[in-house]
Amino acid sequence: MIYVAIVISVIYTILIIAFIGGFNRLKVFKNSKTSPKNTFTIIVAFRNEIEKLPILLQSLSNLNYPDNLFEILLVNDNSTDEFEPIITVFKKQHPQLSIVLLNNIRTSNSPKKDAISVGIYNSTFDWIVTTDADCEVPKNWLSLFNNFIEEKQPLFISAPVSFKHKDSFLFHFQNLNFISLIGSTIGGFGIKKPFMCNGANLCYSKKIFNEINGFVGNETIASGDDIFLLEKFIEKYPEKTLFLKSEESIVLTNSESTWQQFFNQQIRWASKSTAYKNNFAKFVGIMVLLENLLIFTTLIATIINPVYWKVFVIIFIQKMLIDFLLIEKTSQFLKNRKSLIYFPITSLLYPLVIIFIGFNSSFKKYEWKGQIYKK
Repeated sequence: MIYVAIVISVIYTILIIAFIGGFNRLKVFKNSKTSPKNTFTIIVAFRNEIEKLPILLQSLSNLNYPDNLFEILLVNDNSTDEFEPIITVFKKQHPQLSIVLLNNIRTSNSPKKDAISVGIYNSTFDWIVTTDADCEVPKNWLSLFNNFIEEKQPLFISAPVSFKHKDSFLFHFQNLNFISLIGSTIGGFGIKKPFMCNGANLCYSKKIFNEINGFVGNETIASGDDIFLLEKFIEKYPEKTLFLKSEESIVLTNSESTWQQFFNQQIRWASKSTAYKNNFAKFVGIMVLLENLLIFTTLIATIINPVYWKVFVIIFIQKMLIDFLLIEKTSQFLKNRKSLIYFPITSLLYPLVIIFIGFNSSFKKYEWKGQIYKK
């Protein structure tokens, strides 16, 4: 058991060190005075987001980019709330903006992919930009995408996402988990092994989206409009699939409000992992699960036989320290450091949460936007 524990722990540590190195290697992109040139279609799929839409719409109206070079397509995915008056009033208040309301056309098991596809079909511009209805985008968002495109010539751009601050332990637990995901995402791009991205902040070429047949092949999986598309771009254009590392490009989003919602979200995210084609993504997922399972099993072994206490302490402290290095570095970049004080207690609870999510993602149905989805 001890030798297996050492091997797992060493591999996990090397992996996180690689992500830290990749994070450092990926340089921060500075906004320049490049003239606005590229055209963007912003697509927002939404369902029953009446409380959050006004914040997103207001942030979109504050974009520092020529009005004639972008459009906003809002795709309603079977909402039952009174969202239309909000959009109608907003359009009247901002007549200079091109805002189109569309209805989703369901053709698959994934309403989000269907909604984005409807938006792309109705788009008139060259670049697709996606975010979520509960988000708030920065004013230089499109300007940064434009400058990055002109300088780096990418075809797919992943960009950072951060949580809006709340005061609760649930928030801090989610926040530390999310920060670790963003850090691993940036680190993966930094070592040229991208395996994650977030649909709340993506930009990609419409021409290439159509060329690679968009979401075709993943229609049976409810989520994954971001990662499965990333995999397709990596397969065809690995050198043109990049990360925009800029503090000015950070999109703010909301954490889940209850533990049940959080677990549903995590189970939904984990349930798609078996469909990944990216072997590195599978490897990372397996190592994270094994390391956390190792923490749990050595703890149980210590309770049964105290002779294992040194093994547990060494493995736990090693994991906690290496995780902290990545999380602390990422939290500095995101300017989101208030949760770090909760890191020790989160480190103790996290293995239990990971094991619970891993088990349930294999067998349990999950709820998303009021609908139940099978594995």
